[in-house]
Formats: sequence, C-alpha cells, structure tokens
Amino acid sequence: MKTLQFREAIQQAMSEEMRKDDSIYLMGEEVAEYNGAYKASKGMLDEFGPERVIDTPISELGFSGIGVGSAMIGNRPIIEFMTFNFALVGIDQIINNAAKIRQMSAGQFPCPIVFRGPTASAGQLAATHSQAFESWYANCPGLKVVVPSNPADAKGLLKSAIRDDDPVIFMESEQMYGDKGEVPEGEFTIPIGVADIKREGTDVTIVSFGKIIKEAYKAADELQKEGISCEIIDLRTVRPMDYDAILNSVKKTNRLVVLEEAWPFGNVATEITYQVQDKAFDYLDAPIVKINTADTPAPYSPVLLAEWLPNHEDVIKAVKKVLYK
Repeated sequence: MKTLQFREAIQQAMSEEMRKDDSIYLMGEEVAEYNGAYKASKGMLDEFGPERVIDTPISELGFSGIGVGSAMIGNRPIIEFMTFNFALVGIDQIINNAAKIRQMSAGQFPCPIVFRGPTASAGQLAATHSQAFESWYANCPGLKVVVPSNPADAKGLLKSAIRDDDPVIFMESEQMYGDKGEVPEGEFTIPIGVADIKREGTDVTIVSFGKIIKEAYKAADELQKEGISCEIIDLRTVRPMDYDAILNSVKKTNRLVVLEEAWPFGNVATEITYQVQDKAFDYLDAPIVKINTADTPAPYSPVLLAEWLPNHEDVIKAVKKVLYK
C-alpha cells in the first residue's frame, strides 16, 4: 500500500491505462500545459505528448462532441470538465449522443468514454458552481455514474471506467483532491456497481457516497460513544446501484438513514427509499430518513452555506429519530 492524494490516484489511474492502450487520450480545459486545474494530470503532457493530452478552448459542447465522435470510431477518450456545472453546456452530447448511440445504431457504435470532474459544492462558489448532478445523470439509461469518496476507490474505479465499453460519468470533488489515503500498488481495479461497507454496525444503516460521507463517519464516532452502532455503506457507484448491499444491511439493522448532498426532490436517496420500502418493508422498525441540502440554490454566504449543507449533527439527529431516542 502507498499513501497518495486523491489527485495522485486519479493521475495514476489515467496514466497506467494510457500506457497500455494508445487509443486512450485525455481532453479538457487546462489538462495539459497547466497539469490540470486541480493538478490531477500532472506530468501527463510530458509523458504522452500533446496528441494524447489535449488542452481545449472553453467549449464544453465542442470537446464533448469530439470525444463522443472519436469513441464511436475506436478511441477511448477521457473528457475532463473543470466542474460538472460547466458540463451543462455540453449535456446534449452526453444525454442525446453518448448515452443513446449504442441503442440508436443497433449496437453498431459503442461509446467507451469517461466524462470526469468535480460535482457538488466546494465552499463559497455560489449557486451556479455548487450543484450536485449525480441523480441527473443516473436518471438517464445508458450512463453509468461513479462517485468515489477516497483515493483507493478513485483509482480502482477510474481504471474500470476507462476500460468500460459504455459511457461513464465519473464524479469527484474539489474538496477531496488533497485527501490522502492508502492505495494498493500494482494492478488494481474495483468493479463498477459494487458498494462497500466502510464501517460495520448493528443498530442503524447509513448509506452515502462522495465527499459528504465524511459527515457520516463523524456522526458514527460520536454515536459510538453513546453505545449506538452505525453501519456505513459507501455506494461508490450510483448507477448501477448495489441494491443488495443496502437491503442486506437493512435486514440486519432494521433502520435506514440516507445522506446525500443534493436537493431533496427526486434524488438518489429517493430511489433508495423506494427500493427498500418495496423489497424490505417488513424488516423496517422505523420510517426511513433521508438527509439532503436545503431546497434552494446554494447560497454564497458562509453562514447560510453551513445551514444549507447536511452535516454530522443532522446525521446524529436522524439516527436518533429512527431509534426513537
């Protein structure tokens, strides 16, 4: 095992795959000369050259379309968005072309492409740069949506995403790039669609993903002092979702809290809630509680932003609510 920053794990995954397959290239704003907006492609221009590490103009629609077209004729592009907020400019290429071309061409054109970059809030970036898009893309058939929460998962899942023959939305966070964690050395992949039990427990299941899962860890530490044992599941992949991991945990703990940084209407937590009540209703000893952001655009004010975001105190309250404490 080696300790790496999140950004280093991303860089390693891309570089290792590019060394093995000349059809893989990286394209996006500032990925080359600047070593990436968050230094997640540091040194890659020097190693692979300007034909495979490609700086683009500020034109997400344009370079997303180039990526989709090149994937249809045999390449495996990695398209980096400086933030998925900017991907809204190119979302037509993702939803109407990347996600649908295999079906619309009767299987003649696969689309092995990775769209990656940060999602959700990252401090005082205000309303238009603080949106969580996981549920948006997960709603679209034809896309896989991956949201790792630590360096090891980031590396293993990104390598699997690059090898996948279908389009993968790979979501990161500006606030995680400096996070450090142990990452296995050598060949290492994690299959897409498999959740991970990060902490075993007996009293309540907490399901989360991405950077907000850190608030679940904080809450679990505090609750442990009160004798409350929390099982924490990191989805890692939002679509396809590992429903079995969630259901098996709920059948053991009989209680469920879902923590997600997203607006409350029609999100990933809503889907989990429906699936659990449909397939494990008789195992529940309390109504499911989901924790989300406030139902407003993200505020710029630090005081308001702190109130807008879910935190570990919200998780503690939710756990005690399902335990009737």
